[in-house]
Amino acid sequence: MAGKKGKVVLAYSGGLDTSVAVVWLSEQGYDVVTMTADVGQKVIDLEAAKSKALHSGAVKAYIFDLKKTFVENYVWPSLKANGMYQGTYPLTSALSRPLIAKTLVDIANREGAVAVAHGCTGKGQDQVRIEVCATALNPKLEVLAPVRDWHFSREAEMDYAVKHGIPVKATASSPYSIDENLWGRSIECGMLEDPWNEPPEDAYELTANPLDAPNEPDFVEITFEHGLPVALNGERMDGVSLILKLNELAGKHGVGRVDMVEDRLVGFKSREVYECPGPITLLNAHRALETMTLDKRVLITKRELEVRFAELTYEGYWFSPLRDCIGAFIDETQKYVSGTVKVRLFKGQAVVRGMKAGKTIYRHDLATYSEGDAFDHSAAVGFIKIWGLPVRTWTSTFPRDDKEELPIEA
Repeated sequence: MAGKKGKVVLAYSGGLDTSVAVVWLSEQGYDVVTMTADVGQKVIDLEAAKSKALHSGAVKAYIFDLKKTFVENYVWPSLKANGMYQGTYPLTSALSRPLIAKTLVDIANREGAVAVAHGCTGKGQDQVRIEVCATALNPKLEVLAPVRDWHFSREAEMDYAVKHGIPVKATASSPYSIDENLWGRSIECGMLEDPWNEPPEDAYELTANPLDAPNEPDFVEITFEHGLPVALNGERMDGVSLILKLNELAGKHGVGRVDMVEDRLVGFKSREVYECPGPITLLNAHRALETMTLDKRVLITKRELEVRFAELTYEGYWFSPLRDCIGAFIDETQKYVSGTVKVRLFKGQAVVRGMKAGKTIYRHDLATYSEGDAFDHSAAVGFIKIWGLPVRTWTSTFPRDDKEELPIEA
């Protein structure tokens, strides 16, 4: 018998929250259609997720490999914008939410669904991202949040899952909440909620402990074309392969561990732990290459807009006019960002150790103090006189009364 309330498309990971959501939504009278996306989780079996969703009561289960789409349409625009929320977080989870929301809406339109749904809690910010993005794409769709509306604790959810015969990985003794994709991994809950506690090693999977990392560095050369990485050590790669390889290389050296107290958009501070070995390496390299290839004022303006880009992405405004406009500006700047960056990976750090570009506004003949100096030194006198004219004029009109700062005794 069809659900009385119509179809709902649920973003389904197969984890605790979404597994119990299938049952709960069915009990409320909906026909549940699930959507499971591979955006680069370390371990995911799409067919197993489909089977589990159907076993839990879904009437239909969609599965998609979206890694390529994720990289090209979401990760790469963020890399070009040097996307780092509060200058620290590479927007790992935040970047996948617009894609998930768009896929939910696309399926809802195809299936004639009345609503889409997610497994976020009432305290999480992913609820905002998914709902804002979904309604931006189709304002007529209702968005349901079973876990938020249910008001169950994680322990209660586990009991509910056991009662309904739903196998889940989370346990009371290992209560980490993990979100993972190609661009990194986030770890929450448990002892991590106390900022005084050092994250235990069992929380990490992508990175070695920097203290135990190799005692010899590795160097990687990253080639960029128009702002995007296209090769590692001279070997051309597609985006997905390049990120995976760099995650491996940088992760071996403990690069990319982020431990921060961030300002959540829902109004409170939260201790967050991330692993982003490839992203941190690429962001450091990309930002450095821009210093060689972009004009000073373009750089200044871009850095200001990068802050807004990161905030908009973090806050769920990916499908917004301002994000579109900022993206257009950034795309224009990236026409000039091509070259190769050499990065040293060592003991938790990815440090730029060299750069070269076929076309760059860095000019050796202007920068050098050695033979071949092309800078016009004689122009400095007039330049200084004109440059200092405003402050000299001001001081002549309104003499300064700064106190003498010489020592009492010479």
